[in-house]
Amino acid sequence: MPQETVERSPTQEKYERVQCAIRVLALVVLVGWVFIWIMIPTNTYRLTWLIQARAKTSSTYFGSEGTTLLIDTFPVLLIAALGCVYAHITKKLNDCNMESSDGQKRKATLWKRPVLVKGPLGIVSGTEFAFLMMFIALLIWSFSTYLHNSFVKITPKSAAEDGNKVWEEKLESVALRFGLIGNICLAFLFFPVARGSSVLPLFGLTSESSIKYHIWLGHIVMTIFTSHGICYIIYWAVTNQLSQMLKWEKVGISNVAGELALLCGLFMWIAAIPRIRRKVFELFFYTHYIYILFIVFFIFHVGIAYACIMLPGFYLFLVDRYLRFLQSRRQVRLVSARVLPCEAVELNFSKGHGLTYNPRSTLFINIPSISKLQWHPFTVTSNSNLEPEKLSVVIKSEGTWTQKLYKLLSSPSAVDRLGVSVEGPYGSASTNYLRYDTLVLISGGSGITPFVSIIKELLFLKNTFKCKTPKIILICAFKNSSSLSMIDLILPISGTPYDISNLDLQIEVYITKDKEPQLNSQIHLQTKWFKPNPTDAPIYAILGANSWLWLGAIISSSFIIFLIIIGIIDRYYIFPIDHNSNKIFSYPLRSFLQILTICVSIAMVASAAVLLNKKHNAKEAKQIQNLEGSTPTVSPSSMIYNIDRELESLPCQSLVEAANVHFGVRPDLRRLLFELKGESVGVFASGPKIMRQEVAAFCSSSLADNLHFESISFSW
Repeated sequence: MPQETVERSPTQEKYERVQCAIRVLALVVLVGWVFIWIMIPTNTYRLTWLIQARAKTSSTYFGSEGTTLLIDTFPVLLIAALGCVYAHITKKLNDCNMESSDGQKRKATLWKRPVLVKGPLGIVSGTEFAFLMMFIALLIWSFSTYLHNSFVKITPKSAAEDGNKVWEEKLESVALRFGLIGNICLAFLFFPVARGSSVLPLFGLTSESSIKYHIWLGHIVMTIFTSHGICYIIYWAVTNQLSQMLKWEKVGISNVAGELALLCGLFMWIAAIPRIRRKVFELFFYTHYIYILFIVFFIFHVGIAYACIMLPGFYLFLVDRYLRFLQSRRQVRLVSARVLPCEAVELNFSKGHGLTYNPRSTLFINIPSISKLQWHPFTVTSNSNLEPEKLSVVIKSEGTWTQKLYKLLSSPSAVDRLGVSVEGPYGSASTNYLRYDTLVLISGGSGITPFVSIIKELLFLKNTFKCKTPKIILICAFKNSSSLSMIDLILPISGTPYDISNLDLQIEVYITKDKEPQLNSQIHLQTKWFKPNPTDAPIYAILGANSWLWLGAIISSSFIIFLIIIGIIDRYYIFPIDHNSNKIFSYPLRSFLQILTICVSIAMVASAAVLLNKKHNAKEAKQIQNLEGSTPTVSPSSMIYNIDRELESLPCQSLVEAANVHFGVRPDLRRLLFELKGESVGVFASGPKIMRQEVAAFCSSSLADNLHFESISFSW
């Protein structure tokens, strides 16, 4: 059957041209930045390029770090600013694509297929594996080039002049070079953990999907820095210089600061071991806050001029972290909680109409009455188009924190108000599911939650824009019949004029432990309503509707303010001491001033941006509070409150008819996937690791040329 062709509007074409230009410009800057990393170990860079650059950029305003700021920091922040504009245009383009029903089909490519399924790296696609190999090649190239250039200068004569042996001099050189290449890893370490990153969307990534890159980089950087420290300790021991370990120099390298940074890193590394992280999550969670001391002592160790190499990623992380801090200061309005029979709870929050989010977005939740410091991520199951007044997440009782929450809400004497703070929601900038002929959603247990938001999105597109949506095959595996209540989450709130029968939806449910339906599985859902509190606010976008443009303004303007302040300090405070007296300004104090200036600049600009957007958010929050105050607790006129549904009285009979329930068996995923037909089939797997690996293994085989696989993981 020939595909329908849809004329693209001039607005779409304009957006796409701008989008393409931004990506090309960002790619050119990125290639240039990476090329500098390749050239840094060479004599050409050190003896020619760097000297010329310092001659043109060093001044009384920025000193030696002026060159580093220009070469290493500015390109990345430029990419981040471009990424903000790109993400803003992508959001506008998504709206245009909805209205035009434009669903360009997507073919599965070799680079997108999993090449590694099992092993310490997890499920890795061809693209990820290629970039990992290139990064390792960069480390090997840098290390070998550094060593070659330094070993050439080490001779028996030069070693004797220093009172050392040749192998001792080479050991010191190896120790130093370990530290240099460790900084390469550190420069990339913080990009994946900036939840509202503007860099990741340029490459089609999200923070949630990029956590594994942070884990890889963390292991590599700690292996290298540990080798760096051990080599130096051995060198000092064999040359009778162990006293060097206690030196904190005011000028140059501070050994004590480096040792403290290494100890902080080792604590985090040990606590991040998978077995420790899963069994004692609190230890892992709290220990990871030591990253603050790690970075501070690292900067004290090498000096701010050299630390500017790793500054861009950490700078963007600081901007993101401070915005998250501002958002988390105010408790949000929790309207109700539904207790499901499968020991899961659905939390329903009030939200502002200006807050939009994509399917599979993640919301981070903190409940002080359970833990004041712990934040846990959960997939948003509501849809911002279908349910404009509420935001919902489903939390399965599996860990210590979630078990406490379930007991708190399911007990007969449950609280009538629950204080909750949130960060987010965070998600990908673009999600176009219309490009597939068929969508296969494979879940295990609570892994169904991201698929709820996907189905609701397709339901909205089908009913509102009459889009040609793909056939949806939802394959769910549950342990007990009580988990059938999770299927009810797919339904939009009662009273919404959307009929799910418009979707070509096939649901296959597998109950693995129960051999037959359980009589007590179809029980009433317990709903808990919470009293409104004037101090609680709906969830809204911290930077308003144009949040990406505001983020770009914060990144660029805060960096400019940082340059101005530090230029004034250098020119009128540090420069006179360094050049008009016999004293040298203390390196640790200079580093401290730089860190303080960065923090102050980000705090000033981000706070101002949030305050400017707060007026509109406060007006909307007041309107919502007035609506709630004039609405009875269970009013059918309000979409916020009209969510009390029971499984045995589903408002949409077509959903029940679409579900085929299989008792006492597990799904034969290989057979189900093999029978799939169509040129473009999207296969999404969410749930236990073994299940995702099984699906990935089949999708990577020669039998699955038409399958495009994507893994959704909740565990790190």
